[in-house]
Amino acid sequence: MNTIAPEQALSEPLHPGLYIVATPIGNLGDITLRAVDILSKCDAVACEDTRVTGKLLKRLLTHKPLIRYDDHASEAAGLAIVERARSEAIALVSDAGTPLISDPGYRLVKAARESGVAVTTLPGACAAIAGLTMSGLPNDRFLFAGFLPTKEKARADALAELASIHATLIFYESGPRLVKSLNMLGELWPTREVAVARELTKLYEECRSGTATELADHYTANPPKGEIVLMVGPPVENSCDVDPDVLLREALATMKTSQAAARVSKATGLDRKALYARAMELKAE
Repeated sequence: MNTIAPEQALSEPLHPGLYIVATPIGNLGDITLRAVDILSKCDAVACEDTRVTGKLLKRLLTHKPLIRYDDHASEAAGLAIVERARSEAIALVSDAGTPLISDPGYRLVKAARESGVAVTTLPGACAAIAGLTMSGLPNDRFLFAGFLPTKEKARADALAELASIHATLIFYESGPRLVKSLNMLGELWPTREVAVARELTKLYEECRSGTATELADHYTANPPKGEIVLMVGPPVENSCDVDPDVLLREALATMKTSQAAARVSKATGLDRKALYARAMELKAE
């Protein structure tokens, strides 16, 4: 049997097994009572960086043996953790958020399940979901695609593969690479709505949306730091039922030409530059 009874009371000792524990992505208040209980009772914690997890445990006023398990961990190291989990309660955490999301922990969980070791999960903070809920982008269908490749051609190939998917796309990105990714998105999908969420759950949390080009301009002038959730809205089918001239005239009544073109572009999926040129013609009439 590969599950641990979910009704196990917080006051009871832990059964042997592997416990997948979500930790805060910023605000320590986001850790769950159950996560605190597991981390205080487990026999050891498998983690990406012992320094990061050590600081978290110190904040939680507990101390546990730490086992390093990251991208470079060998298969033997993973099997050793699984073997310990046969007789001990081993918690698995990442540096922040939910383990296994862009994280090597899936190999450990797979090995545990294949070995018949009990596995349970403690849901909690996840940057991808937190970013999506803030973005205002459609969330009835979404695809998490992890980190984009660092090399330009590989990044372009990855985006081309995802271009026709009718769902909001979610990526993780770093501050130094954000503008490059936004510039490429602007070239490939100039009319799609994009959102950038950063500093999630922290003091300076923000989520900006617009076209990729608009966001690239902003972050070129204001270089971001930290880890980032980059989201792209689904393709918008061109509207044949509404005359874009009608929409442009309505928008021009209250907006600048560039703003009107951007608004109609988002509503129809039509090219923003072409709409801007048409808006200038309408203003001149």
